[in-house]
Amino acid sequence: MTGIKTTGEKTLMLFSGRAYPELADEIASELEITVSPTDIRDFANGEIYARFNESVRGCDAFVIEAHGTPINKWVMEQLIMVDALKRASAKRITVVMPFYPYARQDKKHRGREPISARLIADLFKTAGADRLMAVDLHTSQSQGFFDGPVDHLFALPLLADYVEEKYDASNITVVAPDSGRVRVAERWTERLGGTPLAFIHKTRDINVPNSVVANRVVGDVEGRTCLIVDDMIDTAGTITKAAEALFEAGAADVIAIATHGVLSDPATDRLKNSRICEVVITNTLPLTDEQRFDKLTVLSIAPLIARAISEIFGDGSVTSLFDGNA
Repeated sequence: MTGIKTTGEKTLMLFSGRAYPELADEIASELEITVSPTDIRDFANGEIYARFNESVRGCDAFVIEAHGTPINKWVMEQLIMVDALKRASAKRITVVMPFYPYARQDKKHRGREPISARLIADLFKTAGADRLMAVDLHTSQSQGFFDGPVDHLFALPLLADYVEEKYDASNITVVAPDSGRVRVAERWTERLGGTPLAFIHKTRDINVPNSVVANRVVGDVEGRTCLIVDDMIDTAGTITKAAEALFEAGAADVIAIATHGVLSDPATDRLKNSRICEVVITNTLPLTDEQRFDKLTVLSIAPLIARAISEIFGDGSVTSLFDGNA
């Protein structure tokens, strides 16, 4: 069936944009429903049209879109779907964005810059969203950009379970790729039973995007398996240069872990040709065949998102999914 109904005739309906229907189908399968049929198409000039093929009046609507490439198209598509739901009298609209678009533009580094992450939140609020759901925001403070509930999901339990099953945690050192990720790395050390922590002191050229100038390892990594943890891998410049610095400091092996595999060119080539033994990500973003390579492992985020949707629909606790640590 396309929706779940409670005894009070409350109805959950799941909608998907065109960016990553496979993830939406997987989430729907976990919920034992189907994605509600939607007619979405492009006009000749690039404008997007969306119409839902069944009544949404009074429903609890969840709109899923993956913000991969081209990111601006998928942001606009999801906004249009939210607007259509609002105008069709959906009772509550939750925007599900596994990868929050423009998340890295969350503050002004210099004058005359935008805060684009805030703009995204404002756009969805204006379109009619009542609630946002995202996985591993670039900074937790971004939750404050949206005037309404924000469900911030964490992939750490999923990723950490995989690491514990495959590697000897007693010989792991968790590494933050820069000082801004230290708190995330600390959560990893706690989850893995108090493993040592190191971080990379990184300098950037603020005038050149995706550019790292120099790395220095802070912490003892000699002879250990180093687990570099980050929220995303974009061009892989940060990860691969961090790995080089770790090997130079005596690391025995390096594993790269991230929630979001953006993998913009030349990420795949950089990772394939690096000494990193395994790259582990989740499927918050779709991957092309060209982006896949032998040492890439992709874990499914669908069960986590489905459980969060179920908790929201049943007025339960999303925090309970993380043992009170959310």
